[in-house]
Amino acid sequence: MDRWQSMRVFVKVAETGGFAEASRKLFMSPPAVTRAIAFLEEAIGAQLLVRTTRSVKLTDTGRRYFEDCQRILADLADAEAAAAGSYSTPTGTLVITAPVLFGQIHVLPIVMAYLEQHKAVTAQLLFLDRIANLIEEGMDVAVRIGRLPDSELNAIRVGTVRRVVCASPAYLAEHGAPLLPADLAAHSVIANVGAWPSLEWRFGRERKTTVSIRPQLVCNLNEAAITAAIDGWGLTRVLSYQIAPAVREGRLRIVLADYEEDPLPVHIVHAGGRSASAKVRSFVDFAVEKLRANQIFGEHTASGT
Repeated sequence: MDRWQSMRVFVKVAETGGFAEASRKLFMSPPAVTRAIAFLEEAIGAQLLVRTTRSVKLTDTGRRYFEDCQRILADLADAEAAAAGSYSTPTGTLVITAPVLFGQIHVLPIVMAYLEQHKAVTAQLLFLDRIANLIEEGMDVAVRIGRLPDSELNAIRVGTVRRVVCASPAYLAEHGAPLLPADLAAHSVIANVGAWPSLEWRFGRERKTTVSIRPQLVCNLNEAAITAAIDGWGLTRVLSYQIAPAVREGRLRIVLADYEEDPLPVHIVHAGGRSASAKVRSFVDFAVEKLRANQIFGEHTASGT
């Protein structure tokens, strides 16, 4: 019996939890599935599955072998795909992750435009305000905001964003604009703990300073803090791209711009390097071009003092 086919059968039995379901998924007869598992167990010299009248469970050996089989079969599929040309023609499912607001505002339109050009590709978007592990979580491409740790992933810088303090014109007209970071103590402050759990705001590039804030209103979502600021409740701190439309429309003004920290880099990150599949390479090239041309990375709104 073919070893590769037997491994595929074993993986499907382990995934479905039963011989009958695996046989239906594989369009095989139940006896053929049973023979494939028996062949593997005899070849390995160890029991892989524990069968009961109601379920099938992996033994400890079977669990380790199942993980190895998944990896081996994935490598085999990659080799077959490469031979078939999928590394020259974009095909398959592309899994992309990005921060929630950035993903909704800037990544989603890029993905839709890419899919219009590549009909053989489908996309799965995961917008998360956390750092996802591309390899362990099965993702192809990530947009990362902030300084990157050392890793074996490929990173392409596409721009920077600023960490800014803002308020509505109505609030600033009534309470005045802070001229120094220390002036925040005299203002109503909206804290966004979803983005920055600390209640200490850092300022400055060469001469750095830290200000402890005492917010009366605390939000865990960027959208909520921005809405409260637009409504005139007080000052909040967000990333520049998150309020770019509101600033252009005059609903928010940036203050303390002269005291901002260094801008945060924005990267597109992916694994695989030159061996990455065509869908990854073509999407990365497409997204890099679009993001580098985006005006959000060229906006330098003056302080509204």
